Amino acid sequence: MTLLLHEQAPGFSLASTSSHIFQLHQDFHNKACILFFYARDFNTTCTEEICGFRDHYSTLQKLGIAVAGISRDDIVTHIHFKDKYDLPFELLSDQKGEVSKQYQAVIPLIGVSKRISYLLNKEHKIVAVYESLFHSKRHISHMLEKLKALPSAILPV
Repeated sequence: MTLLLHEQAPGFSLASTSSHIFQLHQDFHNKACILFFYARDFNTTCTEEICGFRDHYSTLQKLGIAVAGISRDDIVTHIHFKDKYDLPFELLSDQKGEVSKQYQAVIPLIGVSKRISYLLNKEHKIVAVYESLFHSKRHISHMLEKLKALPSAILPV
């Protein structure tokens, strides 16, 4: 189960690859954004998912959509991963899994992060969700489809 459409996205603070504490409602203030949760850096399927966001990042930027990836990996691992794959967006470290739990991005019992992507409007209300453990490339394509279909009122002008 994921968070519901039109629900206010929970605020959070996490360590980021740019060496500051990322705060959703401050760093992405008045910005539509995609938050995507994934299991691990350097995992083949996760890497495919994340590189999909990288490959379409310029399109997302043109639409005014900010992007951040979240996993339970530490910042050092995130930095190596970001450098290796030339990722243009922040990776955030949720080592304790608290934010992942808030966003219902944890597989119960085993505690591993799910692959869930959330599209938030400028007020940080959820306007689209995609969850799939196995269809990693579908995360970016689903978000792009939703962006085309949504009213322009959720997007920056």
